[in-house]
Amino acid sequence: MKLEVLPTEDKTRPWYSRGLKFTCTQCGNCCTGPAGYVWISDEEIARLAGHLKMTAAEVQAKYCRTVFGRISLKETRTPEGNYDCIFLQEKSAEIHFDGTPPARHKACSIYSVRPLQCRTWPFWPENLSSRQRWKGAGKRCHGMDAGHRHFSLKQIETLRDAQDWPNNPPTSAGKKD
Repeated sequence: MKLEVLPTEDKTRPWYSRGLKFTCTQCGNCCTGPAGYVWISDEEIARLAGHLKMTAAEVQAKYCRTVFGRISLKETRTPEGNYDCIFLQEKSAEIHFDGTPPARHKACSIYSVRPLQCRTWPFWPENLSSRQRWKGAGKRCHGMDAGHRHFSLKQIETLRDAQDWPNNPPTSAGKKD
C-alpha cells in the first residue's frame, strides 16, 4: 500500500511568499512611542528642504540631530511620555455641523516626502523575520493585514531592500506588480 505524502511548505521561500496586505491609515502610530531614530540621508534632506522651501542646512538645523555620526529626525516628548517624530502634527479629523468639536488626530505633515525608513514601513527585516513579529507589529499598526492593498513577494523584497526611493515605488497608488 502506497501512502500519499501531503505537500509541505517550501522552506526556501519566506513565510510571506504569497504576499501581505497593508494599507497605511495615516494614523501616526508608527511615528510615536518609545524614543528612537528616523534615519535620513542627505538626498532626503534635500527633498524635504525643497518641500518646505528651506535650504538643506536650515532643515538639518531645525528638524534633525546627529546620533552616532548619522542624521536622524528630532522627536518631541508628549505629556503621555511618548516620543513623537517632529513632523507628527495634530490635525482635525472632520468638521461637525452638530455643534460638537471635530475629532483630533495626529498625522505626518511631510507624508509625500517622508524618509525611506518611513516609506518602507512595515516591510522592515525585523517585522518580516517571522509571522509572530509581523503580528506583533500589527498590534500598533492597524493597516497591517488589513485594507485593500496586497503586496507581492517581489514588492515586499523591493521595499525591504530599498536603499533610496525607487523610481516607481510599489507604494505608489495604483502600482501593479
